[in-house]
Amino acid sequence: MTNHTGSLVSQKSSDSGLHIQLHPLILLTISDHITRHAARSQQGPILGALLGQQNGREITLEHAFECKVREGPNGESQLPDEWFNERVKQFKDVHKIPALDLVGWWSTAPPSGPDASHLPIHRQILQDYNESAVFLAFHPSQVKGASENGGKLPLTVYESVYEGENATESDKNMQVDGEEQSLNIRFRELPYFVETGEAEMIGIDTVARSARNAAVDGPSRQASTQEALKKKDRKDHSADAEILSPDEEELIASLHTRLNAIRTLESRISLIKSYLASISESERDTPNSARSHPILRNINALLSHLSLLSLQEQSAFSAEVLAQNNDVQLVALLGQLSDSINSMRELGKRTAILNNVRKNNASRKTQMAMQSRFEDELFSRDGIAHG
Repeated sequence: MTNHTGSLVSQKSSDSGLHIQLHPLILLTISDHITRHAARSQQGPILGALLGQQNGREITLEHAFECKVREGPNGESQLPDEWFNERVKQFKDVHKIPALDLVGWWSTAPPSGPDASHLPIHRQILQDYNESAVFLAFHPSQVKGASENGGKLPLTVYESVYEGENATESDKNMQVDGEEQSLNIRFRELPYFVETGEAEMIGIDTVARSARNAAVDGPSRQASTQEALKKKDRKDHSADAEILSPDEEELIASLHTRLNAIRTLESRISLIKSYLASISESERDTPNSARSHPILRNINALLSHLSLLSLQEQSAFSAEVLAQNNDVQLVALLGQLSDSINSMRELGKRTAILNNVRKNNASRKTQMAMQSRFEDELFSRDGIAHG
């Protein structure tokens, strides 16, 4: 029997014949999760679930989402069942065509492969969700080398098998919490290849170009912004500086992404304008010399999809915008009117209270005056009688 410190990666090659199709969206999700985890200095394991399809011996890894982790009764990491089931159900409801299912999970791991800390969650997924779930191990230590050399992706896909003298066929269907069951699980590396659809290719290209633009524009803009903030806040800067919340960080990242997308769109439009201008100038001298009909057809198709630019729909669009603007202004006016009514009502209540107080004071003064007059009359009568 091998102890927990031993390697869990089997020395035997995979004989299951599984083929893994890895989609780039998985890599983007993993990269985003690890980056946010490091930027926020969060503690605990980094892991998530993998959604895809399994058709025979072919498994596609198409979507991923990060998972919460709780501590089990024995101190091991576990997935909260209620939250995890609800999360998987939500993703299935969104991705119905084609229908996706839970096909595995991912986490960070050293280049040597998964260790004993990965076993509790892997056993939980095998027993409760998918007995043939795969494990995607991301190797952060190999990211720098992979980016410099342009080589293999810093990840490995494993399947789990049962090896050892005490591993029988019935062990696969039994839920055993003892140490012996965990030691019998071994991981075998599976071959994979990257599968990219047209929509994913456009998305990856946009993200890559946006990242390059951010890398080029980021340092200078950040330096100027930081210098301006230093000049502005140099007098009232204190030790308890405000720290951005996670929601604010996500909002800033989203705004930067939209800004880069707008810059990219502007550059594409400028490129199209320059191309059309070059064609119009070249046709003055030599007609049809620099004209590319496929590019012109693509430009025409692009313009036909931009319905807001068509002259026929500009009036309808303007009318709809005006109607929506009027609705917004009407709602705002109704809100102001309701506020004014409430203010007038409060003013009426306070006025009524003040009038009541004044009436009470006046009646008290009248009573006091009548009482004093009555007393004077009695005093005068008593004086006459005694005289």
